[in-house]
Amino acid sequence: VQLVESGGGLVQPGGSLRLSCAASGFTFSSYAMSWYRQAPGKERDLVARIGSAGGTTNYADSMKGRFTISRDNAKNTVYLQMNSLKPEDTAVYYCNFVRGGIYYWGKGTLVTVSS
Repeated sequence: VQLVESGGGLVQPGGSLRLSCAASGFTFSSYAMSWYRQAPGKERDLVARIGSAGGTTNYADSMKGRFTISRDNAKNTVYLQMNSLKPEDTAVYYCNFVRGGIYYWGKGTLVTVSS
Protein backbone atom coordinates (compact mmCIF):
# COMPACT_ATOMS: atom_id res chain seq x y z
CA VAL A 1 0.00 0.00 0.00
CA GLN A 2 1.31 3.41 -0.92
CA LEU A 3 -0.22 6.86 -0.60
CA VAL A 4 1.79 9.75 -2.00
CA GLU A 5 0.62 13.31 -1.43
CA SER A 6 1.72 16.25 -3.53
CA GLY A 7 0.77 19.83 -4.30
CA GLY A 8 1.61 21.55 -1.05
CA GLY A 9 3.61 24.73 -0.82
CA LEU A 10 3.60 28.35 0.25
CA VAL A 11 0.54 30.41 -0.63
CA GLN A 12 -0.69 33.84 0.39
CA PRO A 13 -3.88 34.27 2.40
CA GLY A 14 -6.88 34.11 0.09
CA GLY A 15 -5.03 31.92 -2.37
CA SER A 16 -5.71 28.41 -3.61
CA LEU A 17 -3.93 25.08 -3.79
CA ARG A 18 -4.87 21.68 -5.15
CA LEU A 19 -3.50 18.67 -3.34
CA SER A 20 -3.27 15.23 -4.92
CA CYS A 21 -2.85 11.80 -3.41
CA ALA A 22 -1.75 8.98 -5.68
CA ALA A 23 -2.71 5.57 -4.33
CA SER A 24 -1.36 2.14 -5.17
CA GLY A 25 -1.24 -1.36 -3.78
CA PHE A 26 -4.94 -1.76 -3.07
CA THR A 27 -8.27 -1.60 -4.85
CA PHE A 28 -8.66 2.17 -4.71
CA SER A 29 -12.22 2.25 -6.03
CA SER A 30 -13.44 0.07 -3.16
CA TYR A 31 -12.56 2.45 -0.33
CA ALA A 32 -13.61 5.79 1.01
CA MET A 33 -10.68 8.19 1.11
CA SER A 34 -9.99 11.04 3.48
CA TRP A 35 -7.78 14.04 3.93
CA TYR A 36 -6.52 14.94 7.39
CA ARG A 37 -4.28 17.74 8.53
CA GLN A 38 -1.97 18.34 11.45
CA ALA A 39 -0.88 21.80 12.46
CA PRO A 40 2.27 22.31 14.56
CA GLY A 41 1.65 21.26 18.14
CA LYS A 42 -1.86 20.05 17.42
CA GLU A 43 -3.61 16.77 16.82
CA ARG A 44 -4.33 15.34 13.40
CA ASP A 45 -7.86 16.31 12.38
CA LEU A 46 -10.21 15.18 9.64
CA VAL A 47 -10.56 17.65 6.78
CA ALA A 48 -12.81 15.81 4.32
CA ARG A 49 -13.93 12.33 3.29
CA ILE A 50 -15.27 10.99 0.02
CA GLY A 51 -17.11 7.74 -0.61
CA SER A 52 -15.68 5.00 -2.77
CA ALA A 53 -17.68 6.05 -5.84
CA GLY A 54 -17.30 9.75 -5.16
CA GLY A 55 -20.98 10.38 -4.60
CA THR A 56 -20.78 11.14 -0.89
CA THR A 57 -18.60 13.81 0.67
CA ASN A 58 -18.22 15.12 4.20
CA TYR A 59 -16.29 18.10 5.49
CA ALA A 60 -15.15 19.50 8.78
CA ASP A 61 -17.21 22.58 9.57
CA SER A 62 -14.33 25.03 9.15
CA MET A 63 -13.67 23.77 5.60
CA LYS A 64 -17.21 23.77 4.25
CA GLY A 65 -17.54 26.08 1.29
CA ARG A 66 -13.79 26.51 0.90
CA PHE A 67 -12.46 22.99 0.33
CA THR A 68 -13.63 20.38 -2.18
CA ILE A 69 -12.64 16.73 -2.12
CA SER A 70 -12.87 14.68 -5.30
CA ARG A 71 -11.48 11.49 -6.75
CA ASP A 72 -10.65 9.88 -10.05
CA ASN A 73 -10.91 6.13 -9.70
CA ALA A 74 -9.42 5.61 -13.16
CA LYS A 75 -6.26 7.37 -11.97
CA ASN A 76 -6.31 6.03 -8.38
CA THR A 77 -6.07 9.60 -7.16
CA VAL A 78 -7.92 11.71 -4.63
CA TYR A 79 -7.77 15.49 -4.68
CA LEU A 80 -8.34 18.34 -2.29
CA GLN A 81 -9.07 21.73 -3.83
CA MET A 82 -8.49 24.43 -1.23
CA ASN A 83 -9.71 27.97 -1.83
CA SER A 84 -9.77 31.12 0.29
CA LEU A 85 -6.88 29.81 2.32
CA LYS A 86 -6.23 31.28 5.75
CA PRO A 87 -3.09 31.28 7.91
CA GLU A 88 -4.82 28.81 10.23
CA ASP A 89 -4.95 26.31 7.36
CA THR A 90 -1.19 25.94 7.67
CA ALA A 91 -0.51 22.27 8.36
CA VAL A 92 0.79 19.03 6.97
CA TYR A 93 -2.00 17.43 4.94
CA TYR A 94 -2.29 13.65 4.89
CA CYS A 95 -4.17 11.23 2.68
CA ASN A 96 -5.84 8.30 4.45
CA PHE A 97 -7.98 5.24 4.10
CA VAL A 98 -9.03 2.49 6.47
CA ARG A 99 -9.00 -1.19 5.72
CA GLY A 100 -9.79 -3.88 8.24
CA GLY A 101 -9.55 -1.37 11.06
CA ILE A 102 -6.05 -0.32 10.04
CA TYR A 103 -5.42 3.32 9.18
CA TYR A 104 -3.10 3.84 6.21
CA TRP A 105 -1.32 7.18 5.81
CA GLY A 106 0.85 8.93 3.33
CA LYS A 107 3.87 10.96 4.42
CA GLY A 108 1.99 14.22 3.99
CA THR A 109 2.47 17.46 2.13
CA LEU A 110 3.12 20.78 3.85
CA VAL A 111 0.82 23.71 3.20
CA THR A 112 1.94 27.09 4.48
CA VAL A 113 -0.41 30.06 4.25
CA SER A 114 1.49 33.25 4.87
CA SER A 115 2.08 36.68 3.41
